[in-house]
Amino acid sequence: MARLPRLAIASHLHHVLQRGGHGQPVCLDTQDFETLLEAVFESARQHGVAVHGYTVLPDHFHLLLTPPTDVALPLMMQGLGRRYVRYFNQRYARRGTLWEGRFKSAVLQPAYALQVLTFMDTHPQRNTGPGPAPAESPWSSFAHYSGARPDRRLSTHPAYWGLGNTPFAREAAYQAAAGEGLTAVQRSTITDAVTRAWALGDAGFLDGLQKLTARRLVRKSPGRPASSAKKA
Repeated sequence: MARLPRLAIASHLHHVLQRGGHGQPVCLDTQDFETLLEAVFESARQHGVAVHGYTVLPDHFHLLLTPPTDVALPLMMQGLGRRYVRYFNQRYARRGTLWEGRFKSAVLQPAYALQVLTFMDTHPQRNTGPGPAPAESPWSSFAHYSGARPDRRLSTHPAYWGLGNTPFAREAAYQAAAGEGLTAVQRSTITDAVTRAWALGDAGFLDGLQKLTARRLVRKSPGRPASSAKKA
């Protein structure tokens, strides 16, 4: 079955996932983590892409982005990939690709912004089990949104401003949301959308988005087409 074209739509929120090939690590120490994030923000700046959130783990990373054009996101990811792979291969005397194929992305309705941020910022704990609190991890955007370490490179998503009328209220609300975490259903929905490159939103959002692209946005319903199915 032919794979679907990559989903990237101008001025819309995107959840992006990039994995190391065959589960191999892409970051082995602090220098690698710092260099990868530098590549993310530099390539985003070059292509005008707003970075709202991130989390970097040893074998993959997630980004929350808004590109200004349909081509800005692919160009950004291509640029950061080339820059980081060149660094990684030179440092570790290796050759060849580092990634598990092309990056994956899901287009999100803005209502999902905080859920996906929480998904990202609590991911290191889910991935490694009990360990440092999210604020103590330097490789996610939690410290920015919780008020622990503001990151001037980030473009704070508008959904965050709705958490409270003061910085303290917003930071406390986000800390509480991260502490509570997401339900298993919420995590599964977000994971499924980004790994399968679907859009995530309500019917109205999906209908409007479909007018902007010929690409299918959601999973096909099982069974016969609706036109031939027996009416209930």
